[in-house]
Amino acid sequence: MKNNEDLVEVYHAHNQMEAQVIKGLLESFNIPCILKSNAAPSVHLLTVDGMSEVRIMVLESMADQARQLILKEPPPAEDNAQT
Repeated sequence: MKNNEDLVEVYHAHNQMEAQVIKGLLESFNIPCILKSNAAPSVHLLTVDGMSEVRIMVLESMADQARQLILKEPPPAEDNAQT
């Protein structure tokens, strides 16, 4: 990892809970990330005017891989119905 590498935004989450899910996904693939928000951490679940929005930041060299993981569609559910 380069010490002088820039962080870039790969996802804009609507709230802290969504951001934590994305962070867990990225970290499970060894992509470290930082969550940035303009709002102070709070125990309140509701905020107004977009104050709960969170930016997910990763190293520039890992940005493409992170975006691909985030945008990847889940596999289709298997049809377990018996015919």
